[in-house]
Amino acid sequence: MKHLFKAALNWTSNKNQEETTSKLYNKNHQIKIEGKSVLDVSAAKAFKGDPSLYNPEDLLLSSLVSCHMMSYLYVCSQNEIEVLEYSDNAEATLEVSPDGSGRFVEVRLYPKVKISNPNQIELALDLHFKANQLCFIANSCNFPVLHEASCEV
Repeated sequence: MKHLFKAALNWTSNKNQEETTSKLYNKNHQIKIEGKSVLDVSAAKAFKGDPSLYNPEDLLLSSLVSCHMMSYLYVCSQNEIEVLEYSDNAEATLEVSPDGSGRFVEVRLYPKVKISNPNQIELALDLHFKANQLCFIANSCNFPVLHEASCEV
């Protein structure tokens, strides 16, 4: 089974702005996905973007965090674990080469889960591995997605 996702990108040069006289282009643009709010995006501040907007690196990390949580909730439901709360403060490490190319070298997820049954803590922690195996986004990455999970009642 295949699913097709579409996104439209729109960018316009601001030729009337002083900024365009330099060799740097304005990095701000919009992503449109049918039926959803427009997403204003820029480059990361380190790459001369608008720090108040989302950047591709933010969005990649957000996708991993979100996909892992949804996969985790799915495997918990399969194992009859009642999840009461879920939070994460993930980190992504990006390395930039001297030639300007770059890549993520790892992502660390720090999921903190609260469940209802104290007898299921060990299983709840183990299910992060299964969730990672099911996560569409993690399966699409060429870098490790690591988990340092905690669980409480």
